Amino acid sequence: MTAAVTQIDHVARGARPERRPFAADSLVWQETGLITFSLTAGSAFLLQTMEPTIAAVVDEHSTFRTDPLGRAFRSIASVMMWIYGGDEALAEADRLRVMHATLNSVDAHGVKHQALSSGPWAWVLHTAVFAFTEGNKYFSSAKLSEADKEAYYREVVQLMRNFSVAPKEIPATFAEWEPWFQDQIENHLVATNVAEDYLTVIRNIAPPKQIPAALRPVWRTATNPIGRLQYFFTVGTTPGLIRDKLGLTWTANDERTLRALGWVIGRTVPVLPERIRYFPIAFEARRLERDRARLRRIIDLRPM
Repeated sequence: MTAAVTQIDHVARGARPERRPFAADSLVWQETGLITFSLTAGSAFLLQTMEPTIAAVVDEHSTFRTDPLGRAFRSIASVMMWIYGGDEALAEADRLRVMHATLNSVDAHGVKHQALSSGPWAWVLHTAVFAFTEGNKYFSSAKLSEADKEAYYREVVQLMRNFSVAPKEIPATFAEWEPWFQDQIENHLVATNVAEDYLTVIRNIAPPKQIPAALRPVWRTATNPIGRLQYFFTVGTTPGLIRDKLGLTWTANDERTLRALGWVIGRTVPVLPERIRYFPIAFEARRLERDRARLRRIIDLRPM
């Protein structure tokens, strides 16, 4: 079964959707750059690796197995550019489309897959909606209202426009997106070797190539707790049906532990200094925006 959705009313027929960077008063500007973004980025990527086309392309072209830290840092920096890059945000979206245009693959069954196929290309951004709402559920003390969710979804729709996502792939509202998303995880996502490999990679963080072999046991010892926690957060914030498809165990005690950790995180992060609370690109963009606002006030008060 496929969930029926109302196609979003983007623009008049024949016209191109407007692409524009995000302003400082948007929800995505306020929330995406927080360090808590990383706590659900894992489950978002896991959902992506269970989409058949994305899995096939990632399996052949991604460096997540050989350079997991580098891939993670590059991915987070790219996402920060989508939101905080100003005009360069659109250039980053264009760069990614150009890069993915040649990332095609043929799976073990001989099926051809293209990274820019409309459904898979849209799915990457749909997992952002899930990651944000799931992150708010566990790791924020200020819970989203239904109006907040609709407002956030409208902003992600704008992000989809910036990435030239086909309108047919976008439910009209968050209220329609929820059952559509549930249908996707029930009837479209499948267990893949890429998803299983990804879970192994995040659980056992491989040392960077620059680290000498003699120091790698030290690296393993130091990063093992981080890997366990990363795996725990990823599995815990993944939909239950997806855990079932992958054969992952999640107990009632695990859920209580996740909620307790989330409660602490949700009340600790807001009181951290802004430089620590936000990723570097987000922090600098926020500081620059405040400087611009101060300059505007001085200009407005200048003698005439």
